[in-house]
Amino acid sequence: MRLVVVNLGYLAAAVLFILTFKGLSHPRTAVRANLLGSIGMLIAVAATFLLLGGEGAAGYGVILGGMVVGGVIGALLALKIRMTAMPQMVALLNGFGGAASVLVAGAALLEALARGQVPSTQFTIATALAGIIGSVTFFGSLVAFAKLEELIGGQPVLFAGQGGLNGALLLAALALGGWLVATPETVWVYWVIVAASAVLGVTGVLPIGGADMPVVITLLNSYSGLAACATGFVLDNNMLIVAGSLVGASGIILTQIMCRAMNRPITNVLFGGVGAEVVTGAAADDVYAGKVKAASADEIAMVLEAARRVVIVPGYGMAVAQAQHAVRDLARLLEARGVEVEFGIHPVAGRMPGHMNVLLAEADIPYEKVKEMDAINPSFAQTDVAIVIGANDVVNPLARTDPTSPIAGMPILDVDKARTVIVIKRSLSPGFAGIPNPLFAADNTLMYFADGKQAVLDLIDAAKQAV
Repeated sequence: MRLVVVNLGYLAAAVLFILTFKGLSHPRTAVRANLLGSIGMLIAVAATFLLLGGEGAAGYGVILGGMVVGGVIGALLALKIRMTAMPQMVALLNGFGGAASVLVAGAALLEALARGQVPSTQFTIATALAGIIGSVTFFGSLVAFAKLEELIGGQPVLFAGQGGLNGALLLAALALGGWLVATPETVWVYWVIVAASAVLGVTGVLPIGGADMPVVITLLNSYSGLAACATGFVLDNNMLIVAGSLVGASGIILTQIMCRAMNRPITNVLFGGVGAEVVTGAAADDVYAGKVKAASADEIAMVLEAARRVVIVPGYGMAVAQAQHAVRDLARLLEARGVEVEFGIHPVAGRMPGHMNVLLAEADIPYEKVKEMDAINPSFAQTDVAIVIGANDVVNPLARTDPTSPIAGMPILDVDKARTVIVIKRSLSPGFAGIPNPLFAADNTLMYFADGKQAVLDLIDAAKQAV
């Protein structure tokens, strides 16, 4: 009877997980989808609690202790994390998932041998895969976290023979996995697999530039799911297999979407990120000298007073300045004057997929006003003013005009086609690609050099006074 209840619980959790992924595809249903996913995970944990409770080391006390500790840590992270640091948190969560798979698979192998069991081929193959994928995920995620948190530089870290080393580490891990399958009693081989994969995780993410971090995060998320799926086969747990497969598949799909948005093959991201190329284009002085037109808040307010259609393009600079609520107030002020206001979102704006969408939703900006790149681009030619807040590479026209540029071919938001472009930015510093942006020196561009939040607040004050 207990097994029947457990399987029904797992089935209900699996259905909720599927509904969660469906709901996460749209901002309007994302909050409800998160709730469904949380309920599904609660059901899955409760079913596992019922299945394993009281069995040796997996007794009720140990399980409850783990739930309490994990719940407290999760609650503290959720309450204290800054919205701008959400990508870093996602990177860490991916890593923790990989680490859990490594430890659980290793513990299962030790337990089987301690009981005098002969592990099956499926068991040992799944154990080796959990060790490889989980270790790569954990240590690769730590590097991604360090890059996003700027503990280490966001530029690619390259050294001679790096590609050969990564290939050798992967082959060594696979060969050791074969050894473990052939001789499962050699437990130490598993930990050597984990060590080799750990080095691979570090050296595999170090050469990836900051501009490709959104893709890396989605890929590592997929890896964490695949590691969990492999651990499901180790434990013969259908729920873990289903959940891991869903995460792995969705992560791969999202990675492909991100790569298409950047017009970059996944191999290019993994083996030569943006910034790894030697940039030979025009220097910043040649692009900007004598051409950049700085404007004041009062001057920009006069431009906005005559506008009938405005498109706001947020970037990571808006997130850093936490300017989303000020941007909302500016949009509402303009709309009160009869101005049509929309928001244009590039798929890789920010440092993780959907980062800008989440920030705008947090500020209660209506979903229907937030347009994806393909939907907003055709309307820029009929836009009076495009306001770019803290974005750089995703609006750089070199992607269309310079085939030698590191971002050549990457689809961008066509803000340069608007009648007037207002760029709010602290300075003329380049984006992650490390190249100047001719948009800043274009004839129809006005630069407003200031902190994003303060700049928007100043614009609101100036616009109110201009009436």
